[in-house]
Amino acid sequence: MISSETLERAVAGGVISAAQRERLYAMERAAALPPDEDADGSEENLRLIGGGNDLFVTVGTVLVTAGFYFVLTTLMPGQTLWIAGLVAAFSWAVAEIVTRQHRMKLSSTVLSLAFVTAVAVVLGLTALERYPIRMPETIWQLLALRSTLAWAGYLFLGGIIAAAIVYFLRFRVPVLAGVVAIAATLLAFLQTAVLLYDGVSSGSVTMPAMEEMPQLLRASLYMPLVCGLVVFAVAVALDIHDRERRTIWSDCAFWLHVVSAPMLVHPLFILSTGQDVAFGRIEPGTGATVMLAALIPGFVYVALAIDRRSLLVPTLAYFGSLGIYYLVNTAANTTGIPPFALILLAVGALIIFFGAGWQRIRRLIVGSTLPTSVLDRLPPIKA
Repeated sequence: MISSETLERAVAGGVISAAQRERLYAMERAAALPPDEDADGSEENLRLIGGGNDLFVTVGTVLVTAGFYFVLTTLMPGQTLWIAGLVAAFSWAVAEIVTRQHRMKLSSTVLSLAFVTAVAVVLGLTALERYPIRMPETIWQLLALRSTLAWAGYLFLGGIIAAAIVYFLRFRVPVLAGVVAIAATLLAFLQTAVLLYDGVSSGSVTMPAMEEMPQLLRASLYMPLVCGLVVFAVAVALDIHDRERRTIWSDCAFWLHVVSAPMLVHPLFILSTGQDVAFGRIEPGTGATVMLAALIPGFVYVALAIDRRSLLVPTLAYFGSLGIYYLVNTAANTTGIPPFALILLAVGALIIFFGAGWQRIRRLIVGSTLPTSVLDRLPPIKA
């Protein structure tokens, strides 16, 4: 039997293609499975870690990168820009071996994040040097920073996106899809703020009064919601593109789901439960409560349709964490059973129920509600 390491080296050396490697993997899995093992659907592989050796190499990667960093801080004290640049180059060089040749998943993820962090430090220091920014003391000083903040933000966030894309094209590390999504979302926030400032400056937008600031903050919460929907839609498109979960695009989709979860859940959670802010309070709204209540079953239906259980993991985990935090903070001021506790109870029970009979539920719900033309484009429903 040819080991996976040998196949990865064969792909890296051009002996076989990535598609041929995946077909060999599929043949090996089919030969290893007993006839009745996949009766209720196979487990969904997240491929976040490659095994014990991957974990072992990850520890070594962290140690060697940390050691290199501390050697540089000793030899080059105070030269943060050069240190960050050398750490980025060092991470790239180690990735040529760990990622490019051996395709170790967890180690590759750690190295890619180290590279992006180092590049972010370089870009941040460069932006501060080219566009000096001082902490404003008055509202007029803050308004005067418009052009400086805009160009510094474009350099910083745009540079991170470019660096992540170049690294991804070279090493194909899925977590960078999440990095690009986060940076693009922040860039959208920056551009929205710039457009709002230009509107106030030109007189087309009225400057809000202090008592109107909570309403402005309430409206601004729809921005991450829209960005979250865009990221979520891209992730679902990648899931549909890779129906069999055999290529890197399904792993990229997982990280996009991780990024989209807080952007979708958190704004609706604040809008439905209320939040104290610096200039007042964002009052809870019935519409946001309805949207939050519809979000969870909507996610469940999409996950069933594209056969993607891991789609629900970040969303429901974030939802549950917010709910528990909210209950702990409000338990002392309420009597009786909090309504949100019942919501958490119902969601938790549904997760267990769906996890125990995923394929049967998928066949019952998706198979009976979607037309055949749509089902043909989705992952096959197992009998």
